[in-house]
Amino acid sequence: MKKENFGQTAKGEQASLYTMENAAGMELKLTDYGASLVSLKVKDRTGEKRDVVLGYDDVEGYENGAIFLGATVGRNANRIRGAAFELGGKKYTLDANENGNNLHSGYDFYNKRLWEVKQSDTKSITFALFSPDGDQGYPGDVRIEVSYTLTDENEVRISYRGIPSEDTILNLTNHSYFNLNGEGGDPVLNHQVCLHADAFTETDEMLIPTGRLIDVTGTPMDFRKKKAIGQDIKADYEPLKLGGGYDHNWDLGNSGSLIKAAEVSSPDTGISMEVYTDLPGIQMYTGNGIEHETGKGQKIYGKHAAVCLETQYFPDAVHHEQFEAPIRKAGETYQTTTVYKFNVDE
Repeated sequence: MKKENFGQTAKGEQASLYTMENAAGMELKLTDYGASLVSLKVKDRTGEKRDVVLGYDDVEGYENGAIFLGATVGRNANRIRGAAFELGGKKYTLDANENGNNLHSGYDFYNKRLWEVKQSDTKSITFALFSPDGDQGYPGDVRIEVSYTLTDENEVRISYRGIPSEDTILNLTNHSYFNLNGEGGDPVLNHQVCLHADAFTETDEMLIPTGRLIDVTGTPMDFRKKKAIGQDIKADYEPLKLGGGYDHNWDLGNSGSLIKAAEVSSPDTGISMEVYTDLPGIQMYTGNGIEHETGKGQKIYGKHAAVCLETQYFPDAVHHEQFEAPIRKAGETYQTTTVYKFNVDE
């Protein structure tokens, strides 16, 4: 494990960059600022290494960035209607940071904090963060741990763990933006995607779920057979108009088993990625809102510069009893795993 200086925050905190490499030459870089994934270099079909995630060159970029590049998101990823919820007969008020709703837990984001390094070796690192009772408006103390492991099978395994002192919401995810052509390259509209899901969650105009699941059959949301992201993204279809492209949660029909949820591949480079999760949902976001974001090496990221595949409990699940709720009881262990596995065609 190589450790380097990644710059100082505006508060004067020292951030570090950690690098690990596997037997196949795949290289993973992470920072303790936000427990964020900074760089992931994978060999393409010609043997050239390509960095397949968007990011910044130093901690200042992550401190100032507003689109969650590589971020660990918590306590609750995605949206909660009305920026409030009830639990145990008590109402909890959150930051209304998007159209009167709560997005990614409010203004005091986990990815804007310096995490402690609890453990590290040549192939893994565990970041830890203490989140006190009332943090972001959520009840209960909880010590969050996020572990990244790089395997010799070209997997990036991300494991989340926490035990709350009170009943609370826990729903963490990784917000990496993937471009299998190489970050800063062509948009991902040619990327071929398969989502192993028969339905997606309908939303209102603010992208808050209505509680209804919509069958993907005959709609632009059907990715059960691999197709290009750009094939239907401009279709005359209300959910796509509301999201400005794909920014939706798909129902994986899963609860607790580690399953293959998605696959994405680049015909240009031959690089493909499989996504595994033990959670019920996955959000595909096609970078619809990226505008002139300055990334690594002063590259400019624009619209559709990457695709996010965020494993999660359904958005606003706390308000829909038909959805599996991201609630952990006091003393109950929250533990979940996401795997990004990379392959290359010959």
